[in-house]
This record gives sequence, structure tokens and C-alpha cells, in this order.
Amino acid sequence: MLYYILYPLHTTYSAFNVFRYITFRAALAALMALLISLLLGPYLIRSLAATQMGQPIREEGPPRHAVKAGTPTMGGTLIILALVTSTVLLADIMNLYITVALLVTAGFAVIGFIDDSLKLKRKSSRGLTARTKFLLQMAVALVGVIVLYRQPNFSGVLAVPFFKNIRPDLGFWYIPFAMLVIVGASNAVNLTDGLDGLAIGPVMTAAATYALVAYVTG
Repeated sequence: MLYYILYPLHTTYSAFNVFRYITFRAALAALMALLISLLLGPYLIRSLAATQMGQPIREEGPPRHAVKAGTPTMGGTLIILALVTSTVLLADIMNLYITVALLVTAGFAVIGFIDDSLKLKRKSSRGLTARTKFLLQMAVALVGVIVLYRQPNFSGVLAVPFFKNIRPDLGFWYIPFAMLVIVGASNAVNLTDGLDGLAIGPVMTAAATYALVAYVTG
């Protein structure tokens, strides 16, 4: 959004010319997301704790896990807020890839919200069933992939890292392949998540990797 507001001013003030560079906007977006997390994080944690929105602990788990009962859940709200805000303000939101990525992210966030809400309502660690969650994720991913697949300039050619001459054209098979990547990447962090907020480590690693890929591809 700021790209369309501030960049046109470069004809009058040359300093605004920096908004044309992806490097500058990416760095500024990362800084903005960090500031949002630092400023709103403590408030959100206190609010969740005050409303007793704590993570239920599985009864069949080790006894030492019981001490973590009540750890505030729905922390993903902060991540989504920081991510969406910085992206909307500093990315080229007219770019279809960015729009689809935001919508898919929002869709997965809604699924996570429903899952956590059910856990709190039932006062147990059982939210959405694994099957239901998987089907919902596949549905969201399918919508996003089809939107891209139907674009006139879409190409199903897959670039294999480190192998310049290997570029298979997936054709229709791009759809299930992309769905597998999206859902798999989402659950990779979920499966490695710890008991009390250890997800941030895998999230940072995955986010940094995808940020690098996104930057290289423009």
C-alpha cells in the first residue's frame, strides 16, 4: 500500500525512489513485523492469560508437562497480525502471488483459530480432528493453487535447485504438487512445535528460507 502512495513522490523527492527496490521494502517489512511483535506481544500475552485462554495439556502426557497447563494459546494471532500488516503496507499488493499468499495464510489462520477455540471450549487438548484439519487445509490450498493455475501466463515448469537442465513441466500435476507443498510446509512447523511456544524456532527457520526464495524470484 505504501508502495503506491510513496513511490510516485520520487519525481518530486528523490529519497522516495528507494521504495522501488525489493531489498529496501523487504528489510522495512521485516523491521515493521519485529516492532509490531515487540510492542504488542507483551500486551497480547497478558490479555490471553487474563482471559484464561490457556493451552490444555494432554492427560496421557508425562507428569512434568502438567506444570505448563494454562500457557497462553492463540499466540499465532500476533504472528498473523505482524505478517499481514507489514505485507499489506510494504508489498506490491496488486501482485497476484502476494494476494494469493495472503489469502491462503488467512485461511490457515482461521483453521488454527477454530482449532484453538474448540480446545478452549471443550477444556481439553482435542480441537479439530486430524482428518478435518487436513481436509480444510487441502481445500484452502486448492483454492489458492487453482487461482494461480488459471492465469493466462501460468507455467507449470518446475525449476529444480542446483540442476539447471532439469525443468520438468508438471502440467495438471502442478495442482496436487503445490497443494502438497503448502499443506506439508504448514504442518512441518506444527509437528515440530514444542509444549510452550517452541514453534518460534521452526517458524523463524522456515520464514527465513521462504523469504530468501521470494527475494531471489522477485
